[in-house]
Amino acid sequence: MILHRYFARRFLTVFLSILTVFALFLALLDLVDQLRHFGSDVSFGEVVYLTLLNLPSGLYEILPLVMILATAALFLMMARSSELVVVRAAGRSGLAALAGPVAVALVISAVSVAILNPIVAATSRQSSDLSESYKSDGASTISIGREGLWLRQGGADGDTVIRAARANPDATVLYEVSFVEYEAESGPLRRIEAEEAALEDGAWVLSNAKAWPLQSGRSPEGMSERFERLELPSDLTRNGIRDRFGKPSSVAIWDLPEFIDGLEMAGFSARRHIVWLQMELARPVFLVAMVLVAAGFTMRPARLGRTGLHVLAAVLLGFGLYYVRNFAQIMGENGQLPPILAAWIPPIASLLLALGLVLQMEDG
Repeated sequence: MILHRYFARRFLTVFLSILTVFALFLALLDLVDQLRHFGSDVSFGEVVYLTLLNLPSGLYEILPLVMILATAALFLMMARSSELVVVRAAGRSGLAALAGPVAVALVISAVSVAILNPIVAATSRQSSDLSESYKSDGASTISIGREGLWLRQGGADGDTVIRAARANPDATVLYEVSFVEYEAESGPLRRIEAEEAALEDGAWVLSNAKAWPLQSGRSPEGMSERFERLELPSDLTRNGIRDRFGKPSSVAIWDLPEFIDGLEMAGFSARRHIVWLQMELARPVFLVAMVLVAAGFTMRPARLGRTGLHVLAAVLLGFGLYYVRNFAQIMGENGQLPPILAAWIPPIASLLLALGLVLQMEDG
């Protein structure tokens, strides 16, 4: 146990050191990008705040790479100090030396999924909202709850709040829908209810609609109007709506099951969110596979040479497995693979491949 704790402590130290370096590097790159993007439109403090909001998302994405580099750095240091030789001379196998790093990788993976994932969801959503508010006065937002689908679209004259009981899968056709138009300074202007609203060429086309004026001093029912067809300008697009409510990463993993139920009740396809949920649950398996991949190339005596080539091979193989994982995710989202298979097969295959590399290294 003392040996396992020693390896675990060394791995955790190296992992945190590499993660800190990457955090500083990502923060600097994103800061420069935000300054170039917004220019003098926003203050430097607001740009720094946006950069800090984007940082957790960036670190969450590069965790597999950090795992590979931390494992490679650990075993290269131990090989140069002959610690691995001493461990093997004491009768311990390479697999026993991996127990500590693998245990730490599992803990880090569990913490990242249970704690970092909700943080990433909250910060990325807030960063997106702030960026849109800096770009324009009115931002379009969307949310789904028990009361149905809610949309807010901005415009030059004010905002419009939209509520629908149901919608088609891409939210371009709304059913039992109501629109409440607001002026920028005077408040509610008009309320419209319709059986159906379809998004066509930059406008909502309402069928069987009824409109009530909401200005003070006027009788809403007495001034109401009926329309068989009514067009309301909109800056929303099919892709814009899909991006706003269709990013599974913007929903915390603890809220995903309820969010998926809400999507399906509202008539939306929740396949993307189901695939994302399963992939997040499989993330610990994939990160452990990255540790084993790096160990399979670097748990060797330093005297054998070609160290840099082996580290490069470990990184390239890790990128290849990461690409396969993302490709399977796309196939799952498109319906070409069942969500569970798309999420779990690549991590499990990566783990078995990495374990084979380690066993091959141990045998010879």
